[in-house]
Amino acid sequence: MPPGEVTAQTRPAGGPAHQVTLITGDRVRVDAKGRMAGFEAGRGRADVPVRTFTEGGRTFVVPRDAQRLVAEGKLDRRLFDVTELSRAESREAYRDGLRLIVAYGGGAGASARGAVREAGGTELNRSLKALNADAVTTAVKSTPELWETLTRGTNGQTRTTASGISRVWLDGLHRATLETSTGQIGAPKAWETGYEGEGVRIAVLDTGVDETHPDLQGRVVAARNFSGAPDAADRDGHGTHVASTAAGSGAGSNGTHRGVAPKAGVINAKVLDDEGGGSDSGIIAGIDWAVAQGADIVNLSLGREDTSGIDPLEAQINKVTAEKGVLFAVAAGNSGPNSIGSPGSADEAFTVGAVDRADKLADFSSTGPRIRGGAVKPDVTAPGVDIDAAAPGGGRRTISGTSMAAPHVAGAAALLKQRHPGWKAAELKSALASSAKDGGYTPHEQGAGRIAVDRAITQSVVGQETSIAFGKLLWPHTDDQPVTKKITYRNSGTADVPLGLKVTSHGPGGKPVPAGFFTLAADRITVPAGGTATVGLTADSRLGGDTHGHYAATVEATGDNQTIRTTAAVELEAESYDITFKHIGRDGKPSKHFESSLSSLTDGPGMILSGTPETVQRLPKGEYALDASAPIDPAADPTGRTKGFDLVIQPKLAVDRTMTVTVDARKAKPAKLTLSDVKAKFTGGQMEYVQTAPDRQDTRGVRFPMRSPGGLNIAHLGPQVTDGTLHQQWHANWIKDARSEYHGTSGGPVTRIATGYKRTFNAAEFAEVRVGLAASAKDKQGLLQAYGVLPSTLFGFGGAPATRKIPAARTLHLSTGDRAKWQLALTQTPAGTPADDPEPEVRHYSEPASYPKGKVHRETLGTAAVAPKAGSASGFWRYGEMLYPDVPMFADGQGNTGTSQFASATTTLYRNGTKVAENSDPVTGQEGLQIGREGGDFLLTTSVRRSPSTALVSSRIDSAWAFRANAAPTDGELRLPVSTVRFTGVRSGLTGTAPAGVGQTIPLEVHGAAKDKVKSLTARVSYDGGKTWKKLRVTKNKVTLKNPAKGKGITLRAQVVDKQGGSHKVTVYNAFFGK
Repeated sequence: MPPGEVTAQTRPAGGPAHQVTLITGDRVRVDAKGRMAGFEAGRGRADVPVRTFTEGGRTFVVPRDAQRLVAEGKLDRRLFDVTELSRAESREAYRDGLRLIVAYGGGAGASARGAVREAGGTELNRSLKALNADAVTTAVKSTPELWETLTRGTNGQTRTTASGISRVWLDGLHRATLETSTGQIGAPKAWETGYEGEGVRIAVLDTGVDETHPDLQGRVVAARNFSGAPDAADRDGHGTHVASTAAGSGAGSNGTHRGVAPKAGVINAKVLDDEGGGSDSGIIAGIDWAVAQGADIVNLSLGREDTSGIDPLEAQINKVTAEKGVLFAVAAGNSGPNSIGSPGSADEAFTVGAVDRADKLADFSSTGPRIRGGAVKPDVTAPGVDIDAAAPGGGRRTISGTSMAAPHVAGAAALLKQRHPGWKAAELKSALASSAKDGGYTPHEQGAGRIAVDRAITQSVVGQETSIAFGKLLWPHTDDQPVTKKITYRNSGTADVPLGLKVTSHGPGGKPVPAGFFTLAADRITVPAGGTATVGLTADSRLGGDTHGHYAATVEATGDNQTIRTTAAVELEAESYDITFKHIGRDGKPSKHFESSLSSLTDGPGMILSGTPETVQRLPKGEYALDASAPIDPAADPTGRTKGFDLVIQPKLAVDRTMTVTVDARKAKPAKLTLSDVKAKFTGGQMEYVQTAPDRQDTRGVRFPMRSPGGLNIAHLGPQVTDGTLHQQWHANWIKDARSEYHGTSGGPVTRIATGYKRTFNAAEFAEVRVGLAASAKDKQGLLQAYGVLPSTLFGFGGAPATRKIPAARTLHLSTGDRAKWQLALTQTPAGTPADDPEPEVRHYSEPASYPKGKVHRETLGTAAVAPKAGSASGFWRYGEMLYPDVPMFADGQGNTGTSQFASATTTLYRNGTKVAENSDPVTGQEGLQIGREGGDFLLTTSVRRSPSTALVSSRIDSAWAFRANAAPTDGELRLPVSTVRFTGVRSGLTGTAPAGVGQTIPLEVHGAAKDKVKSLTARVSYDGGKTWKKLRVTKNKVTLKNPAKGKGITLRAQVVDKQGGSHKVTVYNAFFGK
């Protein structure tokens, strides 16, 4: 497959699909639902096979040469989670390039650090000494160079991390997630005994703190900014609210709204920007600095969705807790059941859920168990509903969330720390958890219960273990042996304390627990003064029967007016089996060259198998799909780029017993694609298969390139797939002469993957499409791609034999069988640019269309006048207080959607005539605008200028949308409809020029919400660059005008007003020129 071959956008163009760049340099287009809509290989990577799969609503796209690094944990899986990378917040955060955390190790760590920092286009954001790591940003065009710096191996071959590189993470994103509440947790009683947090320092890592607020004047002892904001001030309000909840003096309310620890010092580490967003690296740097400033407690009212691995922020929390004894009070998250967020999922985090004033668990409070290991999380709860606390500027505001619950715990820990100055995180956590008040919920919902700091201060006995983890017990459970763990009680008092013990159990999904499942070794113990006592807690999983899942228990010890609570958890594995995978090479010997992947077709896990001749995986009962590939001749051609690959696929693997699966390359037979026109030269091909889960929600697929007509051997293993979920496609292209080429695609539903394949495409069955390729400036070259799209296509395929000087014409012959549609794309770059340059100047692509055989079809790409065009899924997307306008700005004169480089862009938002926000994003949805939650009459304007070297034609485009919007909902997203009006079908050829002074009639097209609701349509023309305007008569949605003088440009303006009062006005400068 030659350089420049890419795969198609297979879903209709015009929706808010966004391009994300993987760490490998490959580029993925992702639709509004986070699914892959197209794939483009990075520079020099057209021959690298690619795998995509969907799990739990998230789509992952993993090139073959990265698979093993992901499996080994050396490469963060999130780097290939295109659903996450395409979120509005991620697009904004990574608009300047992918942000990474690179960890170093070994003797070559210093030289590796230097190589990463010196890689072209890579910028050092900060050094993270505690992790021996750098946080860096790499520009999109430089991502391939950084990939080569971080890894070793030829493209397509299994790669390793470069010497001195230990791990690479995505620098992930986090967001910010008192009157009666202090009394609810017993703080006033603690104050009465003289404990108000004096001498203790609480670090608030948040959006900043308004230290001028009366409640916080004199409380802030240190401040530093680690966010993208200009300083450590709080312009969001979240951090000030959190700080005053933990340590506000109450001065602004005459003492009625005091924080939990009103005399504690506050360390203000601004790690979240003015919109409430931050990064792993910024938070880690903030932690390091705060600890250096003497922080005893760190409050993290922030988070994101958790994953199965340990991310760098979680690792930092665990490390600092172990080494420094600092307690981290962390919000559990606000996503309800089974959704403990990160970093609250860290082992050492003291994770806090939220209750209301009546100690009822908030419906938004994230509950456990934790994804990793089924551990009890949250650890405790605290008030987090309708919390009234300080706001920037001296006022107050009421907010709900686990963000509000965490500072209650941070403040309570400060009171305890004052009471026991020598205590570290472990003692503080055990005392607060032990003394918590039961709210009647399971440990996975409430942890030990709602904190009661008055009891924590006065009780002499604590349980040393916050929670007892029995871990995961393997199936079957009939032969399990009871497991016993010790609970240790410590008495700091001067008198012995007798305790009565009882255990309360909870089964999976609220089911009752059989008697005897959890038992105590004794129902009474005495804890000696100044000493400890232990009791055994036994879990007998044999009694669980067929009910697998998460079991939890609370042991409650009472006596001497004290109550001590300890939680416990155990997971009973569902029916599972050990499956042995053996890999045999073409030479009949065990092979280490296979890359193998498993995907669940039911509800089991997906995984990448280790690259060894034999590996054992434990899998839950269910159905899986397996694919495995190896170079045909790994000794002579380790990348598979010359001789190709052996590919073995088992689309249906039923795991219902212990078994061995043998992947044997010798079973793979050649696949060959040919064309009846023997004068045409094969220039590349591809096989892809797509498989959906039985519920049709999750999709997986693999794309394998073919450099030669027979550059792939393929085999099917296992039974047939008869439910219509398996699809296989073949694509190939040939070049005939300097002006024409053939592109063939075929395939569809199958019951078996082909074991060997031969197909000769009949040239007589191809349609002829003559394509005009326009240029927007002089000295340009173009890459024309024809993407074959079948009903089940996932990747698509586009052959691009070579670039050519444009403007030009090209004849394509496109196959017509199997309901094939074709999407055409023109990529414009400066003359002499390599064909696979990742940064095209201008690109236009059509929507997929059918071309019947037997007639000549004509298309043009890149013609004037370029202007916005609303697609079916375009819109102004409102997420809380942010607005992400998303409208394709660079559609060509035929309506083909496009993208373009630009010299400058200014987008401004007005509410009721007042400017409220501005950014430099030309409504691509990459960067948001702070719209607030209020409703009103809005005006959104954008002006985009393209440099003369990029585009002489349509060099400047101005757009303005007027719309009315109600107040935003408190949760979720809201799509505001959008419309566009544009000049289409301008007769200016492929050069953007028309005969001077000659008249022409130009249609006006309305797209989007106003299409069938037009109230008025007007147009104007200017021949002096917009200084003066002439009104044009609109008749049947058309205008007639004279072309500009020779060498002069024409400026066009149109406006549509819909029947609801919304409008769009567009102005295109130098829409075309006279000749």
